[in-house]
Amino acid sequence: MDIFAMAQNQIGIFMLVFARITGIFTSAPIFGSHNIPVQLKAALSLLCTALVMPLLIDSQITVGSSMLFYLLIVISEFVLGLLLGFAASLVFTAVQMAGHLLDMQIGFGIVNIFDPQSGQQVPLLGNFKYILALLVYLSTNGHHFFLSALFDSFKSTPITTAVFHAIPLAELFVDLISGAFIFAFKITVPVLIALFLTDIALGILARTMPQMNIFVVGIPIKIAVGVFVLSTALPFFIIFLEVSFNAMYRDLYHLLDLLR
Repeated sequence: MDIFAMAQNQIGIFMLVFARITGIFTSAPIFGSHNIPVQLKAALSLLCTALVMPLLIDSQITVGSSMLFYLLIVISEFVLGLLLGFAASLVFTAVQMAGHLLDMQIGFGIVNIFDPQSGQQVPLLGNFKYILALLVYLSTNGHHFFLSALFDSFKSTPITTAVFHAIPLAELFVDLISGAFIFAFKITVPVLIALFLTDIALGILARTMPQMNIFVVGIPIKIAVGVFVLSTALPFFIIFLEVSFNAMYRDLYHLLDLLR
């Protein structure tokens, strides 16, 4: 192989690595936030690509001469990155889901705020829990583990070798999404039980004292009970987050195993 063909092959490999990292940074937590400029994401992707390239110098990877085949490989690498980022972001999606459920039950359902991370309206408690989850994620060096999984992906699933097995991937993501629903339900159970008991007490009070306006009295009571139980259960919420982050890292490596 002459020098020109070798340089052309290395540029092709560089673009494939860049496509996978760009896909990851498009959907991954923190790195895929909408308030991060696209230029900064592109610069970070180029930096990570430059760091990964020395690991691939000794690998016998040939890009090929067919442009159509090369474009298909670029798309597959980008989709692989999207899948990794999506699997990592499910924990934060579950946290926002739990916050939305709590807002509806406590009485904050009509109070939405703009979240620059996702670029959309989010519930009040959902945003609070999401920010807390991000702080726990950063304080436990979750972003370091994620970057480590990113670099390990090029060893476990080298570029041009990813195989998308439809049925195993579908089963994995069904398990991940159902696990996100279960996690969202677990972190809301204490508050939901307290609010359910509060509704029962207010119903009994409405039957015994019909002259009392339960609607006016019940709203501040439910807000007070919900906020109190939520603040009491915060230590357990942080423990659940740490366990879920560890499970997230295992799921990332499991996903990489399925793509071989």
